[in-house]
Amino acid sequence: MTESITKNRQSPRTLRAMIERAYGAEQAPDGDDFAEEITHGWFNVAYRIRLRDGQRVVLKIAPPAHVAVLTRERDMMRNELAAMALVREHTQVPIPRVDHADLSRELVDADYFFMEYVDADNFGIATSEGRLPAEVVTAGGRQLGALNRELNSIVGPHFGPLRGPGSATWRAAFGQLVEDTLVDGERVSVDIGRSYDEIRATVAAHASVLDDVTEPRFVEVDLWTKNSMIRDGQIVAILDHERAIYGDPIMEAGFTGIDLPVFGEPTDFIRGYGRGELSESERVRRRLYSLYLAVIMIVETKYRGHRDTATYDFGREQLDLLMAQFGRSPARC
Repeated sequence: MTESITKNRQSPRTLRAMIERAYGAEQAPDGDDFAEEITHGWFNVAYRIRLRDGQRVVLKIAPPAHVAVLTRERDMMRNELAAMALVREHTQVPIPRVDHADLSRELVDADYFFMEYVDADNFGIATSEGRLPAEVVTAGGRQLGALNRELNSIVGPHFGPLRGPGSATWRAAFGQLVEDTLVDGERVSVDIGRSYDEIRATVAAHASVLDDVTEPRFVEVDLWTKNSMIRDGQIVAILDHERAIYGDPIMEAGFTGIDLPVFGEPTDFIRGYGRGELSESERVRRRLYSLYLAVIMIVETKYRGHRDTATYDFGREQLDLLMAQFGRSPARC
């Protein structure tokens, strides 16, 4: 089970009350065995729920109000609902149907929503467990690339958070994303292995390439294979849209392996996306996005309350690799 203090677990009694509000009292299940936690997520708690009539749905609950989160994670479930509405309106990308969203915070101290249960395999998990033939993995990677390109076809009104406030330029929006995360880390004294100002200086030294991005596009940011579902060799759902922003499409997770091989070979994704070789500007931008990701991985471990250092150590290793790519000296021990 993935442990994090942001997981807002609820009692069967409270879950039943949430079900009644969403589906009516006639769908409230008997007993206490109607909810099964879906354990592979890191942030929200999610339950697979069996309603009284046997229908299965998924309930997703945001973190408790008293738990500190990163700046970019505040009201993130509302961002996810906005993202899903955009995807449904502007694309044919398959996403779960939202049945009911409650932002009142009356029954629990957080936002929550119920959505359609997708009866399929998690693509990333099934791949890592060796349950999919090689040709299905290849085809699935290319499908993800094509679907991600369609998502990126949505043009936004500004750069930055979907719900605002926005920025007129991508340089300003991305700079704010980085600064917010660095301030989050400084606030709780996370040791990132080097000075925070060195990260700021590295981003500033290369920020001019961000001006090449002139049109704000919908970017999922978190579209890894584990956020997709596959059935009969086809991707049938894309999940977890809460981190979506308006920005640069090459910030998408599928391109991360270009800079950090540990995240997997990106060839299938890139072919499905329809991209050729990245230009020099795009390579630098892509490296900046990976640098931002590495800082997030380090800083968020403190906010999650992780009990072991595996994710923290991994983030430190990736940050060191990226800083070396920018010509920076090794981190202090």
